[in-house]
Amino acid sequence: MSESEGGAADAVSTSTYSSPAKSLGDPGITPLSPSHIVKDSDAEDAVEQLFLVVVAIDFGTTSSGYAYSFTKEPECIHVMRRWEGGDPGVSNQKTPTTILLTPERKFHSFGYAARDFYHDLDPNESKHWLYFEKFKMKLHTTGNLTMETDLTAANGKKVKALEIFAYALQFFKEQALKELSDQAGSDFENTEVRWVITVPAIWKQPAKQFMRQAAYKAGMATPENPEQLIIALEPEAASIYCRKLRLHQMIDLSSRAPVNGYSPSDTIGTGFTQAKEHVRRNRQSRTFLVENVIGEIWSELEEGDRYIVVDSGGGTVDMTVHQIRLPEGHLKELYKATGGPYGSLGVDYEFEKLLCKIFGEDFIEQFKIKRPAAWVDLMIAFESRKRAAAPDRTNPLNITLPFSFIDYYKKFRGHSVEHALRKSNVDFVKWSSQGMLRMSPDAMNALFKPTIDQIVQHLSDVFEKPEVTNVKFLFLVGGFAESPLLQQAVQGAFGSRCRVIIPQDVGLTILKGAVLFGLDPAVIKVRRSPLTYGVGVLNRFVEGKHPPEKLLVKDGTRWCTDVFDKFISADQSVALGETVTRSYTPAKPSQLVIVINIYSSEQDNVSFITESGVKKCGTLRLDLTGTDASVPNRREIKTLMQFGDTEIKAMAIDVATSKSVKVGIDFLNY
Repeated sequence: MSESEGGAADAVSTSTYSSPAKSLGDPGITPLSPSHIVKDSDAEDAVEQLFLVVVAIDFGTTSSGYAYSFTKEPECIHVMRRWEGGDPGVSNQKTPTTILLTPERKFHSFGYAARDFYHDLDPNESKHWLYFEKFKMKLHTTGNLTMETDLTAANGKKVKALEIFAYALQFFKEQALKELSDQAGSDFENTEVRWVITVPAIWKQPAKQFMRQAAYKAGMATPENPEQLIIALEPEAASIYCRKLRLHQMIDLSSRAPVNGYSPSDTIGTGFTQAKEHVRRNRQSRTFLVENVIGEIWSELEEGDRYIVVDSGGGTVDMTVHQIRLPEGHLKELYKATGGPYGSLGVDYEFEKLLCKIFGEDFIEQFKIKRPAAWVDLMIAFESRKRAAAPDRTNPLNITLPFSFIDYYKKFRGHSVEHALRKSNVDFVKWSSQGMLRMSPDAMNALFKPTIDQIVQHLSDVFEKPEVTNVKFLFLVGGFAESPLLQQAVQGAFGSRCRVIIPQDVGLTILKGAVLFGLDPAVIKVRRSPLTYGVGVLNRFVEGKHPPEKLLVKDGTRWCTDVFDKFISADQSVALGETVTRSYTPAKPSQLVIVINIYSSEQDNVSFITESGVKKCGTLRLDLTGTDASVPNRREIKTLMQFGDTEIKAMAIDVATSKSVKVGIDFLNY
């Protein structure tokens, strides 16, 4: 419990090592109010802006796309126009997340267009162009993400990540507005659109804020009008869509009865072939009707029933556990989002390791630098064969090696690719006279194994948690969910515990769910906080309770420094609109800016900001300029923070004048 009569003191840490109270020039604050959470009833009644259309962008690691719905007809979800280009055997309702910049670093193209143009460049020319693919993972893997974080192009040159993400979002913004304008017959204004961008639920706050900054740079919304952009969490979006599924729109891997006209005695593979055929026939129609009724699966659910959504994409696998609340069918998150970098990129990485084993790591590194476009070609060839991998496959998979690979290898090593394969002793991979690597099905399946094992292991751990007992359904969604190998592994491991269900248009599930979320962001009523958040403060020193090294005597008063004043605990349940309230007072009456450092920890019970595992993760900035200066000497600034949304938000009020104070919460530039 903090003391309110203690006078202002230097309280917030700038370093986890020295006591912050002794560092000069720190903005001083003392908390005035005890820790508690109140339900802010006004949050529910926020003025809802009227947008004509909701456009959702599923910005994926391997592929991306957009879909939209007019707010007047929310049951119609339109998926974007088909893309030019495309690969044989791969649905092109999304386009690859690839971007090409000119040698002058200006935006040139995105998606298939970027890939094809880059591919057709002369090898000497292509060295100067900047080609990026699968760059989204950088936001997950960078520990200290900032606005200055770089991305590396295929030719080894670096560009600021914020620029690349902004270019990509601007491309989608322009495509969507053009399509909407064509439909409306007149120019469609950006102000009429509510944008939704999807991100993995396991992303930390800095990555979510980074996406928001990139969207501002792309001109989708502004810091003055942040409501125009919603950050949606991928497995949550999928969960919202899965509620609407009808029986003919899904494949029930554990079904005993025929579904989609095939019986479980058919292998999963054949069932999926039929589903693919169904999707192919429906592909010409880009409008999906989402019935206002609850799907049949849903009608089997009762108040309190639980289900898990596993979103397996290119970069991450991300899972969330939801509980249904009737009658409205609102959702409550039961266990904090969890997952990790176990996406299908892991399979590509295993293929690269295999190539290094056969041809030597030194050669592969050189080839990537000297022939970047040919390396991209090789990975595209692998991608289409990867999609043909299935548990019951008997015939080998052929991967064409680009001519420049064969040629460059001979120059580099002085002997042929064929010789390298013979010498490498890698079983199951042979050389075919047509210039291809022949991989046996076992060799291909072995590339999937490490990634699939990690997913199954992670899911097993989640199923052991007390909050995750009695799960009725497991919805497998995301692009990687199309893999029969992953389907079989998940069904084999968990089919006895719950029904494993795959929506038919599994690659578009998140996109459609994100549109539904944009139409009704309040559908998820309760979330779990992934981390413990708090600030560093001074409290009255209590003999016997506080460690002596934390004692600070100031003007005759004994203070304990570095106290962690907790806002919210890891895995704590937080309702939408629920706020944590704190009051702060400036150290000096003349002080116009209060900067409060925010700390986080994965641990639940934290006493001091100097404990191991406690990290400074952001700042809360209260700007008192423009508020009435003729207020009493002792000012009280009341701060309200919302943790129940997909992003952490803050607002503040000067208690003496009841005026709102400019407040910013920043997880990137601190």
